Amino acid sequence: MNTYEKTISLHGMVRDAVVQHGGNRAVVFDSGDSPSTCLTYNELFAFGNELSRQLEMAVGKHEQTIGVFCHTNIFLPAWIIGILQLPAAYVPLEPLSSSGFTLRMMDRCHLKYCLIQSSLLQHFQSVFSSFLSIDVCAEWSTLKLTLIKMYRKMPSQGSSAKQWRANNQMLQVEEARQHPKEVVPRNVHQGEQIAYVLHTSGTTGLPKIVKVPHTCIVPNIIHLRSLFQMSPDDVVFLASPLTFDPSVVEMFLALSSGACLLMVPSAVKRMPGRLAHVLFRRNMTTVLQATPTLLRQFGGCALKEEVLSAGSSLRVLALGGEACPSPVVLRSWRQEGNKTHIYNLYGTTEVSCWACCYELPNSFLASDSTEDASVPLGKSLMGTVVEVRDERGCLVTEGEGQVFIGGQERVCLLDDESIVVKGTMRATGDWVVVRDSHLYYLGRKDRLVKRHGQRVHLDNLQQAVESLPVVDACAVGLHEGSRLVAFVVPSESRNVSSTEHVQVSEDISFSCTSLEREVLQELSQLLPNHSLPDTVLLVPALPLTNHGKVSMEKLMRTYERHRGVSGDHAAWGDMDTARATLQSLWKDYLGLAADAVVMEDAHFILSGGDSLQALRLFDYITVTMGMTSAGLLEVILDGSFADVLKHITSMTHHGRIQTSNKRQHEGSTSGIPPKKYHTKVTSNIVSERNTSPEVSSVRRTVGFVIVRRAGDVQELYYSQNREKNSLMDSPKASEDLDRKRVPTSESSGSVELNRDILAGEEQFHYVNQGSGDTSQSGTATDNQALGLRVLWRSDTGRCVDASPVLLVHPDQARVFIGSHSHRLQALDLSSGEVVWERVLGDRIESSAAITSCGNLVVAGCYDGQVYFLCVDSGDTWWVFETGDAVKSSPAIDPHTGLVIIGSHDGHVYALDPLAKCCVWKHHCGGGAVFSSPCLHSSPRLLYSATLGGQLRCLRPDSGELMWKYVSDVPLFSSPACSETCVCIGSVSGHITALSHDGHKLWDFHTDGPVFSSPCLASVPPPVNKKTGSRVYDNGTSTSPANEVLLCGSHDCSVYCLNTADGSLLWQFQTTGKVYSSPFVFDGTPWGRSTLVALTTTDGTVWVLDVEQGALKASLSLPGELFSSPVVWGRTIVVGCRNDYVYCLDLTGSKEQKKTSLSTRD
Repeated sequence: MNTYEKTISLHGMVRDAVVQHGGNRAVVFDSGDSPSTCLTYNELFAFGNELSRQLEMAVGKHEQTIGVFCHTNIFLPAWIIGILQLPAAYVPLEPLSSSGFTLRMMDRCHLKYCLIQSSLLQHFQSVFSSFLSIDVCAEWSTLKLTLIKMYRKMPSQGSSAKQWRANNQMLQVEEARQHPKEVVPRNVHQGEQIAYVLHTSGTTGLPKIVKVPHTCIVPNIIHLRSLFQMSPDDVVFLASPLTFDPSVVEMFLALSSGACLLMVPSAVKRMPGRLAHVLFRRNMTTVLQATPTLLRQFGGCALKEEVLSAGSSLRVLALGGEACPSPVVLRSWRQEGNKTHIYNLYGTTEVSCWACCYELPNSFLASDSTEDASVPLGKSLMGTVVEVRDERGCLVTEGEGQVFIGGQERVCLLDDESIVVKGTMRATGDWVVVRDSHLYYLGRKDRLVKRHGQRVHLDNLQQAVESLPVVDACAVGLHEGSRLVAFVVPSESRNVSSTEHVQVSEDISFSCTSLEREVLQELSQLLPNHSLPDTVLLVPALPLTNHGKVSMEKLMRTYERHRGVSGDHAAWGDMDTARATLQSLWKDYLGLAADAVVMEDAHFILSGGDSLQALRLFDYITVTMGMTSAGLLEVILDGSFADVLKHITSMTHHGRIQTSNKRQHEGSTSGIPPKKYHTKVTSNIVSERNTSPEVSSVRRTVGFVIVRRAGDVQELYYSQNREKNSLMDSPKASEDLDRKRVPTSESSGSVELNRDILAGEEQFHYVNQGSGDTSQSGTATDNQALGLRVLWRSDTGRCVDASPVLLVHPDQARVFIGSHSHRLQALDLSSGEVVWERVLGDRIESSAAITSCGNLVVAGCYDGQVYFLCVDSGDTWWVFETGDAVKSSPAIDPHTGLVIIGSHDGHVYALDPLAKCCVWKHHCGGGAVFSSPCLHSSPRLLYSATLGGQLRCLRPDSGELMWKYVSDVPLFSSPACSETCVCIGSVSGHITALSHDGHKLWDFHTDGPVFSSPCLASVPPPVNKKTGSRVYDNGTSTSPANEVLLCGSHDCSVYCLNTADGSLLWQFQTTGKVYSSPFVFDGTPWGRSTLVALTTTDGTVWVLDVEQGALKASLSLPGELFSSPVVWGRTIVVGCRNDYVYCLDLTGSKEQKKTSLSTRD
């Protein structure tokens, strides 16, 4: 093999070729619909020399970089050679890229000069004139080229100036974080002439700037020229754009060999038929280097009959830039008798361009074996060192590890590096398995994911899908970090009938029946269940990035559109149709025979299903129904076939009102039946309604109380000198605001309750004392029996799954709660009268919160927005948009006033309602954030859980990750904190406690999934039945109160655990699943120590004694209950799925008689 001198350069190799092949065609430009144009080597080099001379006169010989802003054209290689000969490095700028991205490239490369294709000069000026001062230095009509000099300018005034400064400040902070300054070590490599400057894709942050010396790229050209046996007779296609470094290999592989470089307009590259005609009929292309995705654009028929036909002109097919297709796929592309040599290339932009090369032997391609699942990366190229290291940095000779690439000369400069250590090895982020001295590609580090505790290689899954006969091409990705989606292009041999798929949009269709089932069934024979995709989506073609790779971003947008389209509602129309549809799906997702009988009491999990299959069934049902449900997944996991059918038909009934995702504006008609208001509304409420976010200063000078689910009660107060419109004032908190308090009767004495009772709902229900007795009548054995009755109810128009929040002032108390009708209501606690009502952009499942200033109510919405509304009037103060539905309930940081909330886009956001800005956001590593964040005061920490199975501990002020706990199952439950631990439930049935530094303290197992969020409370220890005295942990009768955890489970039980060790104190069996969070409150008014209220999905509200779990009262409401109750004074407020919000009165028998008499009076 030839060696090379250090002084050799890209343009030097072209100069050598000109000497030998001056009269040969060097460049051909062919659009396919007109005669092609060409330049000989002599003409090409003459143009290059002329440009170099002109540049030297215009910019001098000391300019290091020059930009190139152009489309592909016949003069492009001459422009490149002219810049290199100056000598300077060229910086390709893509005309179709965003202005911000291009400006960043210019800034990072310190560009002063740019060569612009003359036809694009006006476009350049219109895009960049507000950011740059542009001087035209020279115009060369022969080369169709204009040279400009650029000066960065800052807008002088107005919002654009502020935005410019803000953008630059954010950019500097981000770059400083990603690329901190480093101390330069000794023994460095520097001073090499840079050939070109590119950028990485930027998938993990800001794109890196990569400066590539001639000494790094020339060895690639020389070695590949030898491997491909290049000759002057070859025609090499310039497949890659100038911004993608394989273009350098393509261009100089041809021009250093005396061969012909073939170029086409960018538009032709997107037209597979015309491109194949230009390449193989008009120009007889012999060397093609491309990404597998670009090659697939030709389609199976054209690949076999033209590109890789028996008589194809193509000598060399080099595939790189993506994982190489499996041998099975490669064989399917070739026609029998094809002689093309196929190579697998592997490399990374940070060590431009290729590092390894493997030629597939003919025997490999001719074999019918399916055992060879992947193609090796091959041997390292000239001057390149390739190592595999494990996570500890140790070399791997057998097994899995990450690829590192480098070499003495194969070194590029990243970002602001000007010097680099000799032999530097760059981490690639690519993982391989070393087997029998061969490296086999597994995937990017971020493409290795865990599902149910098992590792899944997404690229391996993609290869497995592509190996199926019914599949022509495939791309696999994770949506929201959890939903595994396979985008499938059906093979041309597969004739998909119109009955087998539903057209969703102009560019996508998805299988409802046979093809999806066929793909999943065949994959189940090849892969373990945890590797199977949740959704198979049929697409006509895989979209490309500018670099010819699969655009996963475009595919995910397509998937989101697919999910947003209402499906086949007719399949769920009536009970019989819904039953038949569900039976068919039940058998499909469980892999049962078509004639299998599905019994009414069949259980999905017990019939052989698992949680992944349940998620797939859930996904299909919600897509085809065009709606979702808070309880559907739980019913599938834990209920019978009859339960699932009942839930679906209930969804269908409630969903007929609203199936569109279009937002309802405030002034528009919502299509929802009008609200059933109370007939009498007091005048003082009407007078308080405002049209601005200003609030009265009078009432805010005193304290207020906020009451939320899970026993969260906070007291706040203000100083006395507040002025009107003081939303900017910060509250002062009572001691330990974020500690959970048990509401007491003393703190609520100012709330006078209306004792009017709705007709037909005035009966009381009593229960016997004693744990586990669920009867609703009998004689009490302690001070007095307790009863529940309905004080009032308010119709919201649709199901209420959200939990209420109460804002209590000395002179009034209000309830704020959202509904699936899109409505957020403010109700008077004493009467149930509607103070105000707002219709938001979509359904509201997020429980509202009150900001620490007491002036704003905050709620998330299915439309992806977080709404900040004035508590007095409902007027909009601010709306913040996330990337997906917001079902999480906000947490309020009492120290900073920040509102912290999760979104189904996988982020947690910290929002400043006063400044109306997002202070920080944190990506939770995959999986939607359904549960509510939890703040802990000391140490000051923030906890957030995801449906991807992660519990994350963050710094509340910055969103910085402290530690994370990873579960194998989704976490719907919200975390709860004590002084020593954080507790959370999971759908695997576990309630887990972790220390505040992330160590597991204990784990308690229930017999069903836990969707309920724990409630922590300090209560007196139990009474010794023999002595009658309370028994404390230290054996004495004097000790602080014990801390207990109360949490429900889908096993129809509520559990009381000791938070110190997770031991069971008591268990109470209910009549339904416990989805809600318990609420602990003071029982003193009824002669008891501490009580807890909870609800079950069968519609029952329960009140228990916390000490022993004895039932004190219960009441059945006419609808399912997913909402969590809140308690204030003697009232319990809860939302119901029969569309109503209920306020219940908890009282004793003596009070009941007294109240009844006073009512008669």
